Amino acid sequence: TMKESVTVFVQGQIVEEDVEFTLVELCRASGASEEQLTLWIEEGAVEPQGATPREWRFSGAALRRVRTARRLAQDLEINAPGIALALDLLDEINALRTPTRRPAGR
Repeated sequence: TMKESVTVFVQGQIVEEDVEFTLVELCRASGASEEQLTLWIEEGAVEPQGATPREWRFSGAALRRVRTARRLAQDLEINAPGIALALDLLDEINALRTPTRRPAGR
């Protein structure tokens, strides 16, 4: 229904940095499959905390990365190694756009 999709959209916009997701929760929140996520983790596109899939925990930042990865995979049909590279490049672009805090005149 319309009401449900609006609720999901609003929840999706408000992701705290200190929120933690399990693998299953991250799949649910991002719409990615466990298989996709595992591939992206193997390629280093997403980095969980924890040693085993059971212990994996993901941050709010990881959710944003996974949503971007999913769009790249769906819209552009980019494979897992390509997604890892694309996410790294997007990070670099964002870092370049963030003004560095240098004192004026140096």
